[in-house]
Amino acid sequence: MTPSDLSHLTEQLLAAARSAGADAADTIAVQGTSVSVDVRAGALEQAERSESIDIGLRVFVGQKQANVSASDISDRTIEEMAMRAVAMAGEAPEDPNAGLADPDQLTNGWDIDTLELNDPTPEPAADVLQADALAAEAAAMAVKGVSQVQQASAGYGARDVWLGASNGFSGGYRRTDRALSCVAIAGTGKGMERDYSGDSRIFQSDLRSAEEIGTEAGHRTVERLDTRKPPTGAFPVLFDERISSTLIGHLLAAANGSSVARGSSWLREKLGQQVLPDGLNLVEDPHRPRTSGSRPFDAEGLATKRRVIVEDGVLTGWTLDLATARKLGMSSTGNAARGTSAPPSPSNWNVTLDAGTATRDDLIRDMGTGLLVTSMIGSTINPNTGDYSRGAAGMWVENGEITYPVNECTIAGNLIDMLRAIVPANDARAHLSRVVPSLLVSGMTLAGN
Repeated sequence: MTPSDLSHLTEQLLAAARSAGADAADTIAVQGTSVSVDVRAGALEQAERSESIDIGLRVFVGQKQANVSASDISDRTIEEMAMRAVAMAGEAPEDPNAGLADPDQLTNGWDIDTLELNDPTPEPAADVLQADALAAEAAAMAVKGVSQVQQASAGYGARDVWLGASNGFSGGYRRTDRALSCVAIAGTGKGMERDYSGDSRIFQSDLRSAEEIGTEAGHRTVERLDTRKPPTGAFPVLFDERISSTLIGHLLAAANGSSVARGSSWLREKLGQQVLPDGLNLVEDPHRPRTSGSRPFDAEGLATKRRVIVEDGVLTGWTLDLATARKLGMSSTGNAARGTSAPPSPSNWNVTLDAGTATRDDLIRDMGTGLLVTSMIGSTINPNTGDYSRGAAGMWVENGEITYPVNECTIAGNLIDMLRAIVPANDARAHLSRVVPSLLVSGMTLAGN
């Protein structure tokens, strides 16, 4: 379907909602194509291609709302969807914060081309994807010590999104992505280890080479051989750039308006207070070209805009959609996101944490003795207090030098204290939606031997 077809489809859904008795409505139509190829041991293991179209409709009856979705766009289905949604809304509890944006809140001017969300080159053929996956696998196998490649995968996706609402908003865009990954294995029996490398970009031309990805996966895996448990005690922990964004992710989750409105956020009393070290800024920018978190407008038709979430270490505001903003007595920050099966909720776009002046090697040297974390499993986060505990693996550092790989340990602390003490490196990858460098946290508790 063309963008014009998707636009017409949302208009058809809105008309059906009006005919069924809805006072107001909004809708989303998503058309997607995905292709994926997996190889193993030099041969094709699996190839898939799928095409889909999904529609979602939210209706309002007074201050009551309901959401329905379907993957069939026949006239009969659309009519039944609207009738079912209105009937469901009639039975729903009233929500004083529910409702569409006022027409004067809507954005009506954007330049989608400046965001570069769509690679105009043709969809890659399956044999091209297979060749990339095989090249990544071969590069990993060429690394001394790699015994096998668990999987090498290449994929492509394209998605067209169109939003429409009875308040007059109508708009859409197309997004593509191209991905390549490799998981390598080294060692045998109980000494077997694995690690990975991968890349995902909007434009094929930006994707790292298959050889680079496979080689990196192989080296990372071999470095993990002969792991030990680290000692138990209080030590500095350096979160590698691969996983450091999870720390900032916990901050963003606690600053989400939904969590704050429910009273289940360890940041709920921290607005206007210090949450990061002096001088550090956390900036959201939904208009960065060729970045997965970019978009011209949010799911409620409001303009997206750059905002500083943390300025000079101080938390400046919450992440809000219309409903949470109304509940908290604030204005939406233009951060509503939605799928077809649920109403909008607050979500972050692209974020960037200020880089430091030190390299990762500098921080390893400066930390003395401690843990460099390169992967984590499991998670126990208390949303009310910020108490933090996760399983971790990585490298043990002695006297400022990496000495041996470690696994089967737990790191623990409190996010309030941890984030106030972070020291950033300068190694963040600028193309990611979350640009966060390696982060050093002093004085965490390690449970190992």
